[in-house]
Amino acid sequence: MARELLRVEHVGMEFNLSKERVDDFREYVIRLLRGKKLEKEEFWALKDINFTLGEGDRIGILGLNGAGKSTLLKVIAGVFKPTEGKVVRKGKIVPLLELGAGFDKNYTGRENIFLYGAVLGYSRKYMEAKYDQIVKFSGLEKFIDVPIKNYSSGMKSKLGFSIATIAEPEILILDEVLSVGDAKFRKKSERKIKKMMKEGTAVLFVSHSLPQVERICNKAMILDQGRMVAMGEVHEIAELYREMTEDKTDAETELEAQVGIEVEE
Repeated sequence: MARELLRVEHVGMEFNLSKERVDDFREYVIRLLRGKKLEKEEFWALKDINFTLGEGDRIGILGLNGAGKSTLLKVIAGVFKPTEGKVVRKGKIVPLLELGAGFDKNYTGRENIFLYGAVLGYSRKYMEAKYDQIVKFSGLEKFIDVPIKNYSSGMKSKLGFSIATIAEPEILILDEVLSVGDAKFRKKSERKIKKMMKEGTAVLFVSHSLPQVERICNKAMILDQGRMVAMGEVHEIAELYREMTEDKTDAETELEAQVGIEVEE
């Protein structure tokens, strides 16, 4: 039986959505002194999520926009503390959520390699040993001494991906990051991820590309309005998801015909 690396138990994540905007602390204090409280609306982005991730598992997380996919990954990565339930982590996690989020735009690519490495918890000595490998994989040799503020978004994503995947994690968390860069780099990124999986890395993967989920994952789950509605073998869940999204598309098309409007995606 595969060793358990991660367990998610009854996880719920609540956000308070304020119906009124208060622009500064002074206004907030005045409202409190006058006995006026801000009206808040509860919003559960996740509710009662349960699953385990074992060695060799590659779980694809499917769902429409707003289903709670990215929120779930951030809870697992430790970015958010769940309102309910708990996440038990038994393996080293590397989250690839927002590539390049730790970059300083005024620093060069070279300087940001060490800065971003520090953000991810790597030592200076480790980053020096991996530096040439990072630059080569990114394909940014000619631009490595150029300030990041002059990089395109694709270039920043390439550098961020190259740094983040230099480690040897037991659990890899991916949120749409295999769609970064040009077509050549996307293929290279996918090969890199597959190599890590062959070496035993378990994966939690969010993507809007169903064929990509089927290529990479052996299991999948569907989130709908913050709740897990299905989980199982990837091809069975993918077929169920196709049926769900086709039904939604048909309903939207019928609504457009009836009222003569376009339904936003």
